[in-house]
Amino acid sequence: MEAHKITQLLNAHASGNKEAFAELVPLIYDELYRMAQNRLYRERPGHTLNATALVHEAYLKLARFDQLNYQNSSHFFAIASQAMRNILVDYAIKQKAQKRGGKNSPVTLGEADANMEINVLDVLSVHQALERLSVLDERQARIVECRFFGGLTIEETAQALNVSEPTVNRDWKIARAWLNKELAEEKKQ
Repeated sequence: MEAHKITQLLNAHASGNKEAFAELVPLIYDELYRMAQNRLYRERPGHTLNATALVHEAYLKLARFDQLNYQNSSHFFAIASQAMRNILVDYAIKQKAQKRGGKNSPVTLGEADANMEINVLDVLSVHQALERLSVLDERQARIVECRFFGGLTIEETAQALNVSEPTVNRDWKIARAWLNKELAEEKKQ
């Protein structure tokens, strides 16, 4: 992936260059698709959203922000991660409304979160806990968002948030511990 070229094209598009958009789409699509696959891998089997649908939904959200001036391609993909989170949370809310009640299954955030299956109600639990974390520590919340909802690696998260990899590692561990505690408390209620 040519990160510098993506950044240039994002900024050109934000400045009104319509040709930049046609050149940009093929460059970002594969990475968005990889992010969607990573995220959906953790969803329950038989999830009605597939990676292509999630990419298209995220793309539609991102297209509304064509006037944003992205710092770099990592910044763009961090925003894409947030868009995917919002889509999955909206989907979970709709599913929960249809089920009217159902039992929440416990969810924990571990280092091997990419291999974890999570159901619709768990997405809501994590989202609500993440909202509470963002009040306490915005950077930790953004790291969880990039890692859990966007499927970004430690390195990609560090680039997206413009912090060091050791900072991401440290905050990821602290945030996971805090969120796991919150989710365990929620389960007791």
